[in-house]
Formats: sequence, structure tokens, C-alpha cells
Amino acid sequence: MEAAEQLDIGALISQYGFPIIAAIGLGYFIYYIWQWVTTEVDPVVHESHMTLIALIDRIRMLDNDLIRLNAKLDMVIQQQKDEEAKSKDGGRSRSSK
Repeated sequence: MEAAEQLDIGALISQYGFPIIAAIGLGYFIYYIWQWVTTEVDPVVHESHMTLIALIDRIRMLDNDLIRLNAKLDMVIQQQKDEEAKSKDGGRSRSSK
């Protein structure tokens, strides 16, 4: 009874032909891979995508902060140069009067 219940690949190939059995096997393989991708891989990719978006947003914020700090630093340096120039010019113009 067990021999009759077992799946005999040779008998199936002789009855239906190799191309049919191969197509069924490949169809099952594609189904298995599709199920694996949708259950295992997609959630991980989605989570990684959200993490990537969050990291990009943080990098943009840091870039904006660096631009602002650089502009403030340039302004302070220019102000110091202007004050130094005024103090040098102011001292010369007072001594020449």
C-alpha cells in the first residue's frame, strides 16, 4: 500500500512527459521563492528603507546646521576684521589730526 501511495517520479515522467513535469516543478519553485520573498525579504527591505529615509533626513539637518554655523562664523570673522581695520584707521586718523 505504501508503494502505491508514494510519488513515483519515473511513472509521472513516463505518463506526462518530462517537459510537463519540469514545468510543474519550476512553477512550484517560483511559487516557493515568491512566498519567501514576500514573507521574509519584503519586511526587512521596508524596515531598511525607513531607516535609510531617517538617516537621510538627519544628514540634511546636519548639513543645514553646518551651513548656518559656517555663515555665522564668516560673519564673526568679517566683523573682527572690520573692527581691526577701524581701530587701525582710527588710530592713524587721530594721530594725523
